[in-house]
Amino acid sequence: MSEPKRIFRKNEQTPEERAEERAVHEWFSRERPSHEDLMASGEYDGPFSHGAILALLSALGRIKRERDRRGLTLADVAEASGLDKGMLSRLENGKFLNPTMPTLWRYALAVGVELRLEMHVTTAKVEA
Repeated sequence: MSEPKRIFRKNEQTPEERAEERAVHEWFSRERPSHEDLMASGEYDGPFSHGAILALLSALGRIKRERDRRGLTLADVAEASGLDKGMLSRLENGKFLNPTMPTLWRYALAVGVELRLEMHVTTAKVEA
């Protein structure tokens, strides 16, 4: 059995972005903040529920199936939406789980579907 082929991807971050990421990584390694520390800092939104993530993945899967049904390629959608083809691929494959609403709307409209936002009242309370 042969060894799996290694895939190397070009790092498209700017030197400033890499330095910022490195600084955050070093801070986390040094400080090891708790969940409460992160929430108190105001720079962390808190965890998303499993149901919310599954709803996002379900919606993305439905949009991808519609894209396939219409015979659209990622390049077609990228051109129509102005979004990066690689990012669209990560979005469709569940590797990008924190897209902005404008990104989702642009993706859906480029495929030819309407994305609607719903609100459901829950009893869960977010603590500050």
